[in-house]
Amino acid sequence: MLFIRSLLFNIIGYSTLAFGCILNSVIGVFSRRATVNIWAYVLLPFFVKALQYVGGIKIEVRGQQYIQDKPALYASKHESALETYVIPTVVRKAAFVLKKELTYIPIFGWAQAFYGMIAVDRSAGGAAMKGMLRSAKKRIEENRSVCIFPEGTRMKPGTKAPYKSGLLFLAQNLNVPVVPVALNTGLFWGKNSFFRYKGKVIIEFLEPMPDNLDKKEYMALLEQRIESKCQELNEESVKNYPNIEGNLVRN
Repeated sequence: MLFIRSLLFNIIGYSTLAFGCILNSVIGVFSRRATVNIWAYVLLPFFVKALQYVGGIKIEVRGQQYIQDKPALYASKHESALETYVIPTVVRKAAFVLKKELTYIPIFGWAQAFYGMIAVDRSAGGAAMKGMLRSAKKRIEENRSVCIFPEGTRMKPGTKAPYKSGLLFLAQNLNVPVVPVALNTGLFWGKNSFFRYKGKVIIEFLEPMPDNLDKKEYMALLEQRIESKCQELNEESVKNYPNIEGNLVRN
């Protein structure tokens, strides 16, 4: 049943994404705003519904009181491709910081560019940081929020990598609230995994970060908030769905 359910959802889900990329690669030539609206209000909500009714994965959003009604910087744990599809349905029109190589992929990459994703050339050093800031400021001026993954890569549930300075650089220069985001997506939709495990994915928005800390204290607090909450969500999920325990890395 797991295989059949995963297969059916993957066909529907990836067909939806492919259709959206093709559609927006055309529409984006004429109107970037239209491409953003199509993803935010049509394609991604449909994708999430298909995930629930076909894939068996329900989405629960917690901490909605911390979602800002103005542009903000969201610092999210990254365990799966799933959060990149779900977060823009909650934080409407959010633009993600991603590696520049993804924009080189035909059609898919073009759609990312038209959507207004913030591409970063990680080999460019300081110039990459400045370019990232310029693009992020444009998104904020367009009344859009920015989402960044502080670790810079997907991590297996229960693991972590050093939080990178790009988040701090944006936080210091954008002058918008910084909202940490914890999640448990990797337990149900693993990196490079075909299977979609039935259960409840939780995306939890946390209290915005204080702005009166020095750099070291700021990053330590951000990491502590995100990682401790992810640990809580992981333990809750494994308790409710014992069959996914093998997807959690325990130290």
